[in-house]
Amino acid sequence: MGRVVHFEIHVDDMERAKKFYGNVFDWKFEDWSEYAGMPYLGVVTGDAKEPGIDGALMKRQGPPPEGNAAINGYACTMGVEDLDATESKVLANGGKTAMAKYALPGMAWQAYYLDTEGNIFGLHQPDENAK
Repeated sequence: MGRVVHFEIHVDDMERAKKFYGNVFDWKFEDWSEYAGMPYLGVVTGDAKEPGIDGALMKRQGPPPEGNAAINGYACTMGVEDLDATESKVLANGGKTAMAKYALPGMAWQAYYLDTEGNIFGLHQPDENAK
């Protein structure tokens, strides 16, 4: 035990966040508000037969993250086939660059962004030729 099995992204505007993550990553959503007792959308990130986890968007219960502050929690990183193409979707849907694309030499390309709710997340494109 101890494997991550679920994530929650805290948001101010559920519809705005749903649109952002749906457009960028093609995530699907299920309304679980009745179970949670608050605005709560289950997130299906992909095919259950593939590696990965599902999660949720939940209504933020306090103030949003402060700009340029250290992360106070976890940053989720999504694996992508084409970081540049995904970055274009992030920016076109209201996201912002937090840390520009950089090489993890011999392994991958990595970058970090802010979603429409001010939360940081990463993109990771495997590439043995990254340098």
